[in-house]
Amino acid sequence: MSEADQLSAYDALGGEPALRAMVARFYRLMASEPGFAALMAVHDPDTSRAEQRLFEFLSGRLGGPDLYIQRHGHPRLRMRHLPFAIGPTERDQWVACMDQAMRETGVHDVVRALLNEFFTAVAANMQNRD
Repeated sequence: MSEADQLSAYDALGGEPALRAMVARFYRLMASEPGFAALMAVHDPDTSRAEQRLFEFLSGRLGGPDLYIQRHGHPRLRMRHLPFAIGPTERDQWVACMDQAMRETGVHDVVRALLNEFFTAVAANMQNRD
C-alpha cells in the first residue's frame, strides 16, 4: 500500500485549513445563492454555530481529530435533525451546496467524488419529510 493510499479524506482535503474553508464556503453559498433558499430556511440566520459543529463533525468523520465527539458526545445526526423539516428539496440542496463548496475551494475531483457519495448518503438519512 502506498503512502497516498493511507491518507485519510481529512488529509487528502488538506487538513484543518482546507476543511474549514470548505465548510465556510458551504454556509456562505447557502446564505447567498437563491438556489439554496429552502436549505437556508431550515437554518438559523446566524449559521456560525452550525458551521462550527459541521466542521467538528466532518473533522472526525473524515479521519482528522474527533472534535465533535470530544465536545458534544455522539453525533446522533438523525435525532438532532428531526426538529427540522428536511424533505427531498432540502436534501438535494444540501448535497448540491456542498458539491459547489468543494469545487470552489479546490477539492480534488477524486476526493470530491468520494465525499459526494458520503454526503449523499448522510443527506438521505437526514430526510424526515416526503
